[in-house]
Amino acid sequence: MDNIILVGMPGAGKSTLGVLLAKATGKLFVDTDIIIQQKTKRLLQDIIDNDGTDAFLNLEEEILLSVNEENTVIATGGSAVYSEKAMEHFRKSGKIVYLHVDFAEIEKRVTNITTRGIVLKNGKSLADAFVERKPLYDKYADVVVDCTGNSVEESVCRVKKCIDSL
Repeated sequence: MDNIILVGMPGAGKSTLGVLLAKATGKLFVDTDIIIQQKTKRLLQDIIDNDGTDAFLNLEEEILLSVNEENTVIATGGSAVYSEKAMEHFRKSGKIVYLHVDFAEIEKRVTNITTRGIVLKNGKSLADAFVERKPLYDKYADVVVDCTGNSVEESVCRVKKCIDSL
């Protein structure tokens, strides 16, 4: 139970914050989007564009379920919460931290929506995904950390403080 699993919208800072959080806590760092790209030798957007969102979500679930790290900060893709199996798998290995960022800030941060590898179902918008996913992030999170308006360093401190108090 020593992992820290980061969930949240694209642009919430999971990958960026995750590396610094790993340094601050003495843990390893893993980014599940990078694992998907390494195993498939394809970019996320290529998988979504050519195989479809359902195929991507199935592949993502398979990869998430194969992650069996210890003493690691794990940054998941924004769509990881669509897999109940994966979230239960992660819950057994550590604490799930939802990095919440208001939609207005997400919209400012995510400028490459068509190339970033974001799962948007049936042509829905980023705003639609935010509304759809927020209840899932809340459902699976052991702790919610509001990172809106914070620097990465401030957010790392907030996450570390929350994890230390659990």
